[in-house]
Amino acid sequence: MVVVDAASVGVRDIRAPNIALALTEGGRALTEFVTLQGVSPLLRFAPSGDGHPVMVLPGFLAGGGTTSPMRRFLKSKNYEPFCWGLGRNLGPLAIGPEGELLAQKLEATYRRMKRKVSLVGWSLGGIMARELAKKYPEMVRQVITMGSPFAGNPRANYVWRLYQSVTGQEIDPATMQDVFDNLAEPPPGIPTTAIFSKGDGVVAWRNCIEKKSKLTDNIEVYASHCGLGVNPTVFFALADRLALPEREWRPF
Repeated sequence: MVVVDAASVGVRDIRAPNIALALTEGGRALTEFVTLQGVSPLLRFAPSGDGHPVMVLPGFLAGGGTTSPMRRFLKSKNYEPFCWGLGRNLGPLAIGPEGELLAQKLEATYRRMKRKVSLVGWSLGGIMARELAKKYPEMVRQVITMGSPFAGNPRANYVWRLYQSVTGQEIDPATMQDVFDNLAEPPPGIPTTAIFSKGDGVVAWRNCIEKKSKLTDNIEVYASHCGLGVNPTVFFALADRLALPEREWRPF
């Protein structure tokens, strides 16, 4: 597990991952899942939490079931994990044109628990988590993204055409640069950690790192994109970040 600072890389220089990485995603993710089963006893040494709520958002086209292993782990570490409950992640078709359905889930969790909610988002779910925190900072404790391409070149991945087809939203850097620049800005005043892997075979890892600031951090893990939700090093990083006292956040 490695901590890095976001380097200054030209947007045009960022490309989709090597096709060889993409072709091995399935096999590597399966290996990570098997490894998780073997090392699960060791994760008992990961830090435990204070019982605060954590909402977990799945990646593009994935449903809440894909985050079940992660939520079980968080439950074992004394958190109150919540599935996002919006079915498959079909972008605005799932969360509403302005994200209003996701906002309702956040508000319901906040009011039920009477505590700020940490948001953990995988891939597209992480982009949504960051934007949700920008709109409702009074309800959010911290944000953690996993392989979420919120910065850089929005076409430096293997799913942007499919995203356009499914959602009807155009991904055009030439006409939407202001939108993408805003996405790259972290939620002000909220601790935000980006977990990423240089072995990601779906999205360019340089698109998944935060700008350096007092409240941002980047943690490199060795994982596939599809395996981030079952990777033991990711689980340890999540436990470490979430266990920090609310007003005592610090880099990894």
